[in-house]
Amino acid sequence: MSVRIASFNAENLLSRFDFSGFRNELRQDRVSQLYEFASEAQYRQAEIARAVSLTDDTRQLTALAIAEADADILCLQEVENLDTLHRFEYGYLFKMIGDGYRHKALIEANDSRGINLALMARQQTIDGARIEIESVTSHALVTYEAMGLYTPELTGLARPGDKVFKRDCLEVDVRIGSKPLTIYVVHFKSMGGPRDGVDGRSLTMPVRLAEARAVRQIIAKRFGSDGGGKRYVIAGDLNDYAEKLVITGDRRSGYVFTPEQSGDGAVGVLTADGFVENVVARRPMMDRWTLYHTRGPQERHLCQLDYILASPALTRTSRERKPDIIRSGQPWRTLFPEGQEVERYPRTGWDRPKASDHCPVAMTFDLV
Repeated sequence: MSVRIASFNAENLLSRFDFSGFRNELRQDRVSQLYEFASEAQYRQAEIARAVSLTDDTRQLTALAIAEADADILCLQEVENLDTLHRFEYGYLFKMIGDGYRHKALIEANDSRGINLALMARQQTIDGARIEIESVTSHALVTYEAMGLYTPELTGLARPGDKVFKRDCLEVDVRIGSKPLTIYVVHFKSMGGPRDGVDGRSLTMPVRLAEARAVRQIIAKRFGSDGGGKRYVIAGDLNDYAEKLVITGDRRSGYVFTPEQSGDGAVGVLTADGFVENVVARRPMMDRWTLYHTRGPQERHLCQLDYILASPALTRTSRERKPDIIRSGQPWRTLFPEGQEVERYPRTGWDRPKASDHCPVAMTFDLV
């Protein structure tokens, strides 16, 4: 018996309009910046038209990526609420996979933009084993102080009484046939841009380190410091990487992809001492990336931000398995190393529409 688990940052799966760009240009879409609006009412009308016209193609591509991942259990990031998820499934995903994800879990948590964590599960695995969601627990309210995680490095970034998780750590207990499995869905603090000569990753690293330590502490408190031989998975967007492929060159002369180690960061907190395994590391280093990052020709790289981290109890029964990374929903601007090119989904754009800026990651685990 096996279960297939996927993680996907669906990028702003929302059902509301954002009109804040009228007063804050930093929140304004780039196409809106080409026009002048005589009033806020006119801006709102244009924003509604822009969002609606783009969303249909975008969500078709999102659904295609999810369908290709073909997971029994899907962990999602950047979902507004359950109603939005139901509408997306009925209007888009159902048309591609039919009778699919009947079980859903989402608890609205800390993010100021209202992007939350969610889990969807089929009624049964491809093997025919029944899938049940037994409990759902949010850890959104835990604080640095309560968990003993406040460090001097957090000064200026957070206060001791602040909540540790920028979104949540959503703990979901499921049962696959007779086998228990616990899934922790996460979405760590984003890196942000550089400031005062310091890169965004370094600036925000203390926050992600604390989030990773909190997740590990939550699991250790329940199952023991060594995982207690239990089946658990940490799945989501960690907004951090241990390595990247730095891209140089241009279209005329060709592109060069150079591997570069970047320090373990938040990922290393979780994988240390074999607490979990980053199953994507089973793929060749040049082929582990899930996101293309660029701030222009002078700053481009591919890296892994999306993870399925599995406990020893899961990985030792699935030694020969390798994860899949679904890249057909990437926009045409994404630069692929030679030999990794994929056929894009129909109507994919240069930058948008796209399935997401992230790629889904999927892994099949044997349950014995």
